[in-house]
Amino acid sequence: MLKFIKNKIMAFKDIFKDQNDVNEKNVIGFLSFAVMVIFATADIVTGFFGKDLVIQEFIYNSFVIINLGSLGIAGIEKFAKKGE
Repeated sequence: MLKFIKNKIMAFKDIFKDQNDVNEKNVIGFLSFAVMVIFATADIVTGFFGKDLVIQEFIYNSFVIINLGSLGIAGIEKFAKKGE
């Protein structure tokens, strides 16, 4: 069990190396999308119980911009590599 945990910690550290198989932009885009989904779910649940979920609009818009930016750049890079 300890070896499994050590391997997972080492795998997490490998994300931050210059040469890796993980696209960091996709990770950030997925995390921002997950936060938006959690917000939407919480909004639906609180609306079902008759309460308003109050969140500043600029916070939600920030996650939208991060999501579009990171996944958009990752998508452009994917197609730009084919043209080289």
